[in-house]
Amino acid sequence: MQELSIFEQIAIWSVLGVAILGLWYAVFLRKQILAEDAGTPKMKEVWTAIRDGADAYLSRQLKSILPLIGVLTVALFFSVYIVPPTPEALHRFEGMSEERVRLIIGLARAGAFIMGAFFSLMVGQIGMRMAVQANVRVASAARRSFSDALRIAYRAGTVTGMLTDGLGLLGGTLIFIVLGVAAPDALLGFGFGGTLLALFMRVGGGIFTKAADVGADLVGKVEAGIPEDDPRNPAVIADLVGDNVGDCAGMAADIFESYEVTIVAGLILGLALMHITGRMEWIVFPLIVRGIGVVSSIIGTYVVKGGPGEAGNAMKAIFKGFLSSAVISAALFFVAGFFYLNTPEMDQWGGWWRIPMAVASGVLLAIVVDRLTEHFTGTEGAPVKEIKKSADTGPATLILQGLSAGYESSVWSVLVIALTIVSSIAIFGTIPGLDAAQKVTFTLYGVAMTGIGMLTLTGNNVAMDSFGPIADNANGIGEMSWSGMNDPETKKAQRIMADLDGVGNTTKAITKGVAIGSAVIAAVALFGSFLVDVARSQAAMGLGPTEQITAIGIRVDVPIVFVGMLIGGALPWLFSSFAIQAVSRAAALIVQECRRQFRAGVLAGTIAPDYRQAVSISTTAAQKELVSLALLGVLTPILVGLVFQVEALGGFLAGLILSGQLLAVFMNNAGGAWDNAKKLLEEEPRDVAANTGKGSERHKATVVGDTVGDPLKDTSGPALNPMIKVVNLVAVIVAPIVVKYQDLGAQGWTVAVLLLAALVWAVRRSKKPVEDMSKAV
Repeated sequence: MQELSIFEQIAIWSVLGVAILGLWYAVFLRKQILAEDAGTPKMKEVWTAIRDGADAYLSRQLKSILPLIGVLTVALFFSVYIVPPTPEALHRFEGMSEERVRLIIGLARAGAFIMGAFFSLMVGQIGMRMAVQANVRVASAARRSFSDALRIAYRAGTVTGMLTDGLGLLGGTLIFIVLGVAAPDALLGFGFGGTLLALFMRVGGGIFTKAADVGADLVGKVEAGIPEDDPRNPAVIADLVGDNVGDCAGMAADIFESYEVTIVAGLILGLALMHITGRMEWIVFPLIVRGIGVVSSIIGTYVVKGGPGEAGNAMKAIFKGFLSSAVISAALFFVAGFFYLNTPEMDQWGGWWRIPMAVASGVLLAIVVDRLTEHFTGTEGAPVKEIKKSADTGPATLILQGLSAGYESSVWSVLVIALTIVSSIAIFGTIPGLDAAQKVTFTLYGVAMTGIGMLTLTGNNVAMDSFGPIADNANGIGEMSWSGMNDPETKKAQRIMADLDGVGNTTKAITKGVAIGSAVIAAVALFGSFLVDVARSQAAMGLGPTEQITAIGIRVDVPIVFVGMLIGGALPWLFSSFAIQAVSRAAALIVQECRRQFRAGVLAGTIAPDYRQAVSISTTAAQKELVSLALLGVLTPILVGLVFQVEALGGFLAGLILSGQLLAVFMNNAGGAWDNAKKLLEEEPRDVAANTGKGSERHKATVVGDTVGDPLKDTSGPALNPMIKVVNLVAVIVAPIVVKYQDLGAQGWTVAVLLLAALVWAVRRSKKPVEDMSKAV
């Protein structure tokens, strides 16, 4: 901090103040929401069952992951002893011995890892508990007005959004204040901790929610012909719990780690530019941008209001808030850039406007991805209407139509991301006087700033995502509490909740699209950080600038690099396979359990359903896969780097990013489109004879499509986001080690064999047959 100007010091402390403001605003909104009416005793009874199930799941999940967190904390501490301290660390702690510097950096990296994991856990757990508190209040508010229900649902989501903003900004800023130019060493640990916890929560929550959802739909809707959220369905509470642990806790932690990772990549690349230019602006401005985003998100919250009349205004109101925050933040980027970056020193490096332009292009990317995802998954878009129409000829044609829409959406998404990277090339690659290696570094910094800009509106994005499960749960609570009631007030509340639930499906798909897009941008920026770290390690070994990786690049015509690309491209498919297998196995157990209870008299009403069994099955299935899937992301890049060396590791990352992006977008959008096609058909008047509405053969076809898409859009697809970033962060951390130990020797090959054995164990564990898991239940 002492090396910064007075203005820069004030700006950094102001950013810290904004982080605290975001956290205070979350507490303020929470108090407002808890003051709302919680409904009738029956509604509270259903809500209590959901809350208890969600709390029990998260407690068990925490016990499952703590041992691995402990092992990785120790590993990160000792990782700094394998290679020499960075020049930045030696400069920051000038006058201290090398061993003491290593100790400080090791403690900082391990401590930051714990802080990142803890913050990610807080965002997920507190966000989920806030959603659980809100859903019953939204259902109660629906009896009064659409406007009240929309306000409570959106602001409850905003609580999670502000936690994401506040904690992400607080952690990154504190690390920078304490460590200064040595901050990237610890920020890697901070980002890795948040990303790993997000992977756990995404995988576990996704398996839980979709095992319950698929099982409940297949037995309830298709076999028994009962409505969604019918209280006689033994899996209905597990389904509602799953919405919270998957879409609230999982998604919040996912976007939080993206928020962390983009700032980590931005500061690492900014440090590289500081060495080139001698200017601190490349490091300070990303933090200023994040502070602007928090303020803009707070303002945008108050723009989201339900107008008088139809509930169909919900999507329009939510997007109006998002767009308002986007316009405000983009304007403030250029204002801040003009006053801070408009100096003769920065003019030598292309002028003040380049960094704000890159950040603004990230905001534009978020808006375009938002609109693109809504087109392919929204009920007003042509793809969803075509899928609904294909239900006329049965589930096979409906599934084919959904596959087609998902494949096409991946193409457009990758083109949009490609254009964004091209815009970064146009902005930073045209700076005069740069050599080839410098152009690469400047361009990758631009990509990182695009990612920071894309997640500037994290508060809005998380609010939109949490709105979906809150509305879904509120609708479920209403269905279970108002069953048999036909008074005008109840019918009005049911219409409002059904409309908000439909909008919630679209907002969930949109935010998943933004999360996938930001994951790819963050991964590309981390890829740039990987190249920079490798080049610095090569320089430390005596290689000249023209021999370093940033100058010669990663050549795909080298066979071993191509081998790395093939392995990297295959990893997302193996990961997704295991996640979907887990859902399929658990859903089969839930189907069997529901059938057993139906035969025992639950469907006839002679005995009460036992909701606990389905919750137990989903919980056990989710915990079983956590460590196995995490090991795939953590160990594979280490093994590839040690065995095939650093160039192959670069090829591995490139293959992973491309394959993972295409697969994630396909699964997210195909699943979302199938889901909304079902919702669209359910709005038709119910007439089994005319084959329209709920209970018709066309409806059963859409339910089949929805159940196929559920694990795609809510389990494997979203879980690819943190997996891609876990792999990239691990690669950045181990890059200096891989460069140093090109000749492994006996000890190195022993480590490689142990890593391979651990991966084989993870694969075998994930393929454990259903019978073994049912015994565990």
